[in-house]
Amino acid sequence: MASESGQSSNPSWFTPKRLLMIFCIINMLNYVDRGAIASNGVNGSLATCTDSGICTGGSGIQGDFNLNNFQDGVLSSAFMVGLLIASPIFASLAKSHNPFRLIGVGLSVWTFAIAGCGSSFDFWSIAICRMLVGVGEASFISLAAPFIDDHAPAAQKTAWLATFYMCIPAGTALGYVYGGFVGSQFNWRVAFWVEAILMLPFPILGFVTKPLQLEGFAPLESKHTPTSIETNDSETGEVSVIGDDMLAEDQALLRGSNSCRAVLVLLQVDSCQESGWSTSKLWDQLTIFSKDVQELLHDQVYVVNVLGYISYNFVIGAYSYWGPKAGYNIYHMSNADLLFGGMTIVCGILGTLAGGLFLDRISSTISNSFKLLSGATFLGAIFCFIAFLFKSLSGFIVFFSMGELLIFVTQAPVNYVSLRCVKPSLRPLSMAISTVSIHVFGDVPSSPLVGVLQDHINDWRKTSLCLTSIFFLAAVIWFIGIFMKSVDVYDKDDEERSATSRRGKLTPLIEENRDASSEI
Repeated sequence: MASESGQSSNPSWFTPKRLLMIFCIINMLNYVDRGAIASNGVNGSLATCTDSGICTGGSGIQGDFNLNNFQDGVLSSAFMVGLLIASPIFASLAKSHNPFRLIGVGLSVWTFAIAGCGSSFDFWSIAICRMLVGVGEASFISLAAPFIDDHAPAAQKTAWLATFYMCIPAGTALGYVYGGFVGSQFNWRVAFWVEAILMLPFPILGFVTKPLQLEGFAPLESKHTPTSIETNDSETGEVSVIGDDMLAEDQALLRGSNSCRAVLVLLQVDSCQESGWSTSKLWDQLTIFSKDVQELLHDQVYVVNVLGYISYNFVIGAYSYWGPKAGYNIYHMSNADLLFGGMTIVCGILGTLAGGLFLDRISSTISNSFKLLSGATFLGAIFCFIAFLFKSLSGFIVFFSMGELLIFVTQAPVNYVSLRCVKPSLRPLSMAISTVSIHVFGDVPSSPLVGVLQDHINDWRKTSLCLTSIFFLAAVIWFIGIFMKSVDVYDKDDEERSATSRRGKLTPLIEENRDASSEI
């Protein structure tokens, strides 16, 4: 009981609102970096020469390193390599390491990698740093949403998720402005160094504050060594040694016999010495990861949700890359970048917030989420499809803006389903697999495939209409989810959560959520 009171007297510094605010700032910085490296001030251009022999020097990363367009394009997406590889790894490690500390590790990698981008000296040095940026971001992407879901007020869970995901369009837009200003006024390297300085307090905070624990995970911070701990038998008053890696249920069984405890502990130590502790732990991690992935892939609600998200992201990815070029060719826009960017920013922020607030208003359930996903995507697809049929620019702007507003309503509901259709301990992996899937099968291949389609059709209006029609596919997939048997397992007393609660009140909780546990 001494350890329990010690924990109670030293509550976590975090409150729910502080946690949301900090995660939003971190998410904003992630996407500011995405926008900054794509901005003209940071990305720059190659040196050019006119026919008369007048040459202008290159600028930014491309000009300083003399990169061709292919190399320049690689830099914009290199972070994806680290993100896709590391996301499942961090999600799996959350079962054996404190998730809050893992975020601190990831943000530390991100900070050093961004500083490395500013100090890079050629293409390969900055490309490697961009990959490490993705590794750092992976821990945050996989684990932040489950933390928010745990501690958001019950009636505002999707609204809080919407606030978090609203930082994506807002951060990207801010990154364009920030990168352009810093790059033109100072130097592109300064933009990265400032980002690293702004992020530095957050990995430090992740290590110096008492770590939070995710729902569904055992409190791991009490493990100091992988050997043994002492427990006091309340009935006999005897102190016995129990293996640190054993579950609470195993420990309860071992208390029945002192001789049995001694034998099992010796067997465990001998086994570790003979087979090699690190090899055994690695194999256990891989086995657990494999079983968790299989469990996710056998969850029909989760699979349907991710398939709809892949189709949706296929269109969004192509829009973001080809949208300005299509608009320029169809409507002869002189400021296509600014127009498309402005519409996406405004509609992204308003639509994302509206989706979260509306789902909370009608009751946040998986079934209602699928209804909102299907309905908003279907209506948004209609407006976007009609927009590309207009001959006039004004008609296109009105209908495309309404379509984008509806399309972005999906951001909070789709992530809510991924969090709530799986048991609590699978939420980090659920978010990681979802992120990997929508990129690998969605926005990464969509841009080149749409380029191939345009090469064959040679008509941007028809190409845009074909691309937009895929929104209807996403709406149909999500519509199927409405009729599937869905259970919100977050509040379900599965065995893993029961085991977690039986391990004691050692889990550091957020202050507003401590009342119930402190009274027990």
